[in-house]
Amino acid sequence: MIYQGKGITVEALQNGVAELVFDLQGDSVNKFDLATLTELAEATKAIAASDARGVLVRSAKSSFIVGADITEFLVWFDKDEEGIIGDILAANEIFSAFEDLPMPTVVAINGMALGGGFEMCLSADYRVMSTKAKVGLPEVKLGIYPGFGGTVRLSRIIGADNAIEWIASGSEKRSDAALSDGAVDVVSEPEALHDTALALLERLMSGEVDYKNRRQAKQGKLQLNNIESMMVFETAKGFIAGKAGRHYPAPVEAVKAIQKHANFDRDKAIAIEAKGFARLAKTPVAKNLIGLFLNDQKIKKIAKDHIKQSKDVSKAAVLGAGIMGGGIAYQSASKGTPILMKDIAESGLQLGLDEAAKLLGKQVERKKLDVRGMADTLNRIRPTLSYGDFGDVDVVVEAVVENVKVKKAVLAEAEAQLRDDAILASNTSTISITELATALKKPEQFCGMHFFNPVHRMPLVEVIRGEKTSDETIATVVAYAQKMGKTPIVVNDCPGFLVNRILFPYFGGFAMMLRDGADFEQVDKVMEKFGWPMGPAYLMDVVGIDTGVHAQAVMADGFPDRMKQDFKSAMDVMYAEERFGQKNGVGFYRYETDKKGKPKKVSDQKAHELVASVRSSEHDISEDDMINRLMIPMCLETVRCLEDGIVNTAAEADMGLVYGIGFPPFRGGALQYIDDIGVAAFVELCDRYKDLGKLYEPTDKLRDMAKNGQTFYG
Repeated sequence: MIYQGKGITVEALQNGVAELVFDLQGDSVNKFDLATLTELAEATKAIAASDARGVLVRSAKSSFIVGADITEFLVWFDKDEEGIIGDILAANEIFSAFEDLPMPTVVAINGMALGGGFEMCLSADYRVMSTKAKVGLPEVKLGIYPGFGGTVRLSRIIGADNAIEWIASGSEKRSDAALSDGAVDVVSEPEALHDTALALLERLMSGEVDYKNRRQAKQGKLQLNNIESMMVFETAKGFIAGKAGRHYPAPVEAVKAIQKHANFDRDKAIAIEAKGFARLAKTPVAKNLIGLFLNDQKIKKIAKDHIKQSKDVSKAAVLGAGIMGGGIAYQSASKGTPILMKDIAESGLQLGLDEAAKLLGKQVERKKLDVRGMADTLNRIRPTLSYGDFGDVDVVVEAVVENVKVKKAVLAEAEAQLRDDAILASNTSTISITELATALKKPEQFCGMHFFNPVHRMPLVEVIRGEKTSDETIATVVAYAQKMGKTPIVVNDCPGFLVNRILFPYFGGFAMMLRDGADFEQVDKVMEKFGWPMGPAYLMDVVGIDTGVHAQAVMADGFPDRMKQDFKSAMDVMYAEERFGQKNGVGFYRYETDKKGKPKKVSDQKAHELVASVRSSEHDISEDDMINRLMIPMCLETVRCLEDGIVNTAAEADMGLVYGIGFPPFRGGALQYIDDIGVAAFVELCDRYKDLGKLYEPTDKLRDMAKNGQTFYG
């Protein structure tokens, strides 16, 4: 044994090969924590002092290295820029020392090699990749860029243009793309990976293949003349800035870093990379995106705790086809769980099947699925007009019209057809789960399972616990949601549950602004500039104004002190005119079909006239006022949901908003937004708008937090 650590071992094989194995004890995956970095430095020194003639690097786990342990490296981010630079350069010395070993190195990539894990691969001379593996540098998704030499080595291995695409997109690459771009040298079937890598290393050790020239090129300057450099970098910066948007600086900063270090050798180039990394690490965007990553890890852990009591879901059913039912059926079937799709009419079933086929067809067009895969998925969806095959179903999701009487009737009818231990769930967006459960004989086997539209795109599923819902029911539905590829968050029952309860105060603030003279198109532009994917008027059109009016009535009944409106709103007048939004082509905007067949919004004078008809005053409302009058009600309702126990943690509340309605990720969620402003400053801001009513009134607990200097994220 050349070296023995807790995460790394180095063993001498035959013919002078030293095999370095990553196998982090006590963890299911390999990751770069501070201890593993230290061990890599020690292992590299031990190899250099041995009589090894070549080094083979592999993983003993199903993944290679999934990246850096961000929870440990957060201590670096708390330092000033100079402190971060020092830590980053110290870590880079370890990778460079491995790269400088006086013998050839080959890495066998058997599974996920992301971030620091892939940067480890880049420090080797050659890379052999399994057909089942994925590689990439996803750091821009955390508001930073690669800091362990990734921008330096990748740009010199695959060229600046390819490296820019890899790094700025943060995408994971399969073996065929990695080989095509030159990021890996050989692709192998999994069972032959070790032998293939070993055979390549032996060719390097024998001198048959010269690794030294390749290493020298990787450690030198980027091979671009001035004209090529200008074309590559200036074009890329403009294009990427347009794609990333003003709120996400990391992709453009990555391009700038590669441009700055293009004319320098490795060590100077890494110093330039480190300086830019440190600058990004201190931005609010990085702090909030890293916070979201940690929140995501937290809600996954919470879900993992829930599913300890879950039963297996091997067959599911959805009641009600149509767009929503078809989307649920598609999602279940595409992730491997067969599903029955029941409706009362052939036309409904056809609509659901058409929806699933359309989504699968798009997958085939994008080459993410072949025709055989499409057929297999469609075969897992069985349309039916009867309950004949419901005897062996594990979970049934009801997705019929949003009407309490209809839902109760359908749920009671379905319950009678199921085996005793089967679970019923409702895809209601507003109706009380406890109320719906009154129609059932086994309310403990019933809960909410609220999907967001479109089902295939929106990652969130709210799993709603009624008063009598059992832990096993929650656990099983959480497990099924995860099996469908969704992120489940368990919430307690109340009008609107979590996301819609928080969304409608935002719409309420918008309705009051239009009453007071705001122009809805200007408000949309301001909020899109703020970071929302769409402004409130456009969002209402997408949700459906008829749906919004119904939900608003439910919310007003549930929370009359702050959600009941004592005026005729713009949404009311749109509804009266049957302007329901995208679904019938007119709402706040008029919708035309673009060249790709998608609805395109255009300004509509009639909509402005209708809004003007319910305007009661003419106030000049500044952009800051627009933001505050929309964000304050949303943030305060999030606070109330946490205080009321609708969710148990700030992480769940904020991730529900990011995953459910597209809350701007770089702002971290509503509670993180309050923390960033400062709780005391936020309370003062609320008090500036107290004349607008209860929607703008802080809770007593929030005022106490302000006085005590507390925050939601500690």
